[in-house]
Amino acid sequence: MKKLIALIISILTLQNGILYGGNYITTQKEESAFTIAEKGKAAPIFYANDDYPGVIRVIKQLSLDIESVANIKPEVYDRNYPATDFAIIIGTYNKSSLIKKLIEQNKIDFKNLEGRWEQFFIITAEDIMPGVKKALLIVGSDKRGTIFGIYDLSEKMGISPWYWWADVPVKKKEAVYVKPVNFTMGEPAVQYRGIFINDEAPALTGWAYEKFSGFNHQFYQHVFELILRLKGNFLWPAMWGKSFFDDDSLNHKLADEYGIVISTSHHEPMMRAHVEWARYGKGPWNYTKNDSVLREFWREGIKRMNGYESIVTIGMRGDGDEPMSRDANIALLERIVDDQRKIIEEVTGKKAEGTPQVWALYKEVQEYYDKGMRVPDDVTLLLCDDNWGNIRKLPDLNEKPRKGGYGIYYHYDYVGGPRNYKWINTNQIERVWEQMHLAFEYGARKIWIVNVGDIKPMEFPIDFFLDYAWNPEFIPLEKLGEYSYEWAKEQFGEKYARDIADILDKYTKYNSRRKPELLSPETYSLVNFREFERVTEEYKNLYEKAKMIDRKLPAEYHDAYYQLVLHPVEASSNLYELYFVTAKNRMYAKQKRVLTNQTAQKVKELFERDSLITEYYHTKIAGGKWNHMMSQTHIGYTYWQQPDKNYMPKIEIIGNPNKSEMGVAVEGTEDFYPDSKSLALPAFESVYKQKYYIEIFNRGQKPFDYKIVADDIFIIENSTGTVDTEERIFVSVDWQKAKEGNNNYVIKISGPDDDVCAINAVIKNPGKIDCNNYFVETNNYISIEARDYSRKIESGNIKWITIPNLGRTSSAVTFFPVTAEVELTNESPRLEYDIYLFKKGEINVNVYLSPTLDFNDHHAEDSIGLRFAVSLDDEKPVIVNMHKGVNLKLWEKWVADNINIQQTAHVVENPGKHVLKIWAIDPGVVIQKIVIETGEVGYSYLGPPESECRD
Repeated sequence: MKKLIALIISILTLQNGILYGGNYITTQKEESAFTIAEKGKAAPIFYANDDYPGVIRVIKQLSLDIESVANIKPEVYDRNYPATDFAIIIGTYNKSSLIKKLIEQNKIDFKNLEGRWEQFFIITAEDIMPGVKKALLIVGSDKRGTIFGIYDLSEKMGISPWYWWADVPVKKKEAVYVKPVNFTMGEPAVQYRGIFINDEAPALTGWAYEKFSGFNHQFYQHVFELILRLKGNFLWPAMWGKSFFDDDSLNHKLADEYGIVISTSHHEPMMRAHVEWARYGKGPWNYTKNDSVLREFWREGIKRMNGYESIVTIGMRGDGDEPMSRDANIALLERIVDDQRKIIEEVTGKKAEGTPQVWALYKEVQEYYDKGMRVPDDVTLLLCDDNWGNIRKLPDLNEKPRKGGYGIYYHYDYVGGPRNYKWINTNQIERVWEQMHLAFEYGARKIWIVNVGDIKPMEFPIDFFLDYAWNPEFIPLEKLGEYSYEWAKEQFGEKYARDIADILDKYTKYNSRRKPELLSPETYSLVNFREFERVTEEYKNLYEKAKMIDRKLPAEYHDAYYQLVLHPVEASSNLYELYFVTAKNRMYAKQKRVLTNQTAQKVKELFERDSLITEYYHTKIAGGKWNHMMSQTHIGYTYWQQPDKNYMPKIEIIGNPNKSEMGVAVEGTEDFYPDSKSLALPAFESVYKQKYYIEIFNRGQKPFDYKIVADDIFIIENSTGTVDTEERIFVSVDWQKAKEGNNNYVIKISGPDDDVCAINAVIKNPGKIDCNNYFVETNNYISIEARDYSRKIESGNIKWITIPNLGRTSSAVTFFPVTAEVELTNESPRLEYDIYLFKKGEINVNVYLSPTLDFNDHHAEDSIGLRFAVSLDDEKPVIVNMHKGVNLKLWEKWVADNINIQQTAHVVENPGKHVLKIWAIDPGVVIQKIVIETGEVGYSYLGPPESECRD
């Protein structure tokens, strides 16, 4: 009896002490442990046959999961339960007669599950059923609660949610035990959490037709299972040329059995797929001209719901995901919604508010809302991002809460301007965390749905999105940096999880810098900061690391590892090298380098390798299971829409004379000898002790000897030699010989036929300066990563926080709470950066910001936008509106570059030490980097590398 009382008390109080992430499974037998399987025996599974069919289906799946893990399949009983030492007892509160009976007999008490949403308990107990010594109970508050509890046990045993969709091996165990446990995850913080399968041709479409002959219930069974294993519950089905409802009548029935809530996308009202209008519609998709036909069309959609759990999309957009016609107005749209709700009432026989509905404020529809259009309070307002991961609008904290609440429609994949992105994962989970944290704190908690394209290859960010949606408090900022490690550990085990996590963090950072479809030979600089060379080398090094781990992993992990880790790194690294070599080819052609044609051949090889990587994915991985899945085109875009196939970048082929002819190029400029007679290296500075390269190249087919003559202050690698094609020679300074001040030198290179190239070089030696822990000016700039502040000044509850790995180059800084605003005063929160400048005069401060949108229409002083301020030393802060003057062209640049750069001008009165200050005003401003310009600075996509003091 004491055990029973303890069990009841713990169940009733556990909701105030939720556990998450703790693994109650062990392979070590303990006296108090519950045995799932050992020595060829498995605990039977007991359930009642009056439970939900979906629960029963998943119970049988659990039996197979246990067999996969422990190589023994448990017996499953729905009546006539045998006596046994151990039994797994599963049921739904207020549904399962087995659970009801145990409650009636005062064996267990689950009153706290009454009225709860999707909650489950996993509990070990003794003597709660005749003939059963120990029991493992999985009890859910409702259908999905029970299913989530079952799948939680499977996952903790070693079944990854991606066991089928990414071939993650089951973690085999000789024995499986459960520690004494009272485990619940509580209710989910976001009520509906799901994915949108979209833009699915040719990849997913080709695969689904080959594998299942279409998007039928055999296909969707795997989708439903995946969503539930990830603790999601919501789906917008594939819809381009497809109808979830019309293509297979079993689709919706099976979804309801599983407990998957079905809705339709933002432009498919009243449970009708877009393609169905082409199949069955008559006349124009225009409510002014064709309202009666449209009403009947919509009526059939509501009839077809058949009582299945659904959320009805209401409203109307133009045919085919387009805006409404120009004559559409708010009055017409409100009439459409009124008529749709009347249809819902007439078909369902209950008031409209009894049927969940959603109105998506997507693209131009938000403009109708902003101009005053309203829908009834029970309708969920689905707020949206800009298709590029930047939320457009969030609830006004001062408004009365809506009965229907608010949701978010987010994107991992998109078709539209400024460029489609569908091929590969480019989503940083850190940015997803930052944006969805905003959404949650502003009260958008009813629906979270993310456009995932073809599902693959978005496995990693899908998992994160649904994990975070369950309860953002389970992944606070302090745990965000560990997520990729925990995820890698679940898929591949602990041994290489840290290395794999590092690869996941880096490849998503690299790919988020610019979508692969937007990459070009012009994206990065070839000559400034060795940028293109550096980012390409970074990716190649990451690929080598990924390959090394692949060689070390057990063979059974190779298929999963290739899909989830190695392929995106290999394919993206190859793409970067393709564009890097193309850029070199075009520059070499201008310079008439003899290597021009060799680089052209390399481009051809890299382009072919791209197709071979895809072919390997399609034909070799998992025995060809994923054929077609990486078929999205990604090379050869000329505008927003995809090309019909990949097109190799344009290359140059030249002819070279049958003689020797010298050319010279130097770091930091596109000028070259012999076209330019006044080449100059960037300045050598004693603080930084730089090393720069000179390239001596052949413009003819015969080799030549060269000789470099310079003052002995220079350290020159290989001052003499022979050039067949090209030689890169590094030059540095012997600072023991350097005089104080700025001194000019000339480096001379002699080649064939008495050819001489003169290169100017400046050596700057200010002597001993006190710059310890200061960012020091170099070559007209200071570059600072935002996270490397000298001091952070906080005030009250306003705290500066660093979001690890967020951004294009390092990490990002913003302030919490995100619902606060700051009145700018001398005591306001700010970041301070100690800098050292060598000259006085005007400077420009460029602040690199994540391209956050003004999600709350904050201020209208001169234009709407989020604000921060910048000052130097004690000057009055300059307030910056990061959205001032925004238009379509500017927004397209921000999202394409994945950065918003705002500039302020300041005057430096005296050289030396100064303090740059960045002031907090509006929440949501995310700072990545700061670049101070004291003069002309050469172009680079990422900005100059971070400055440092080497004194």
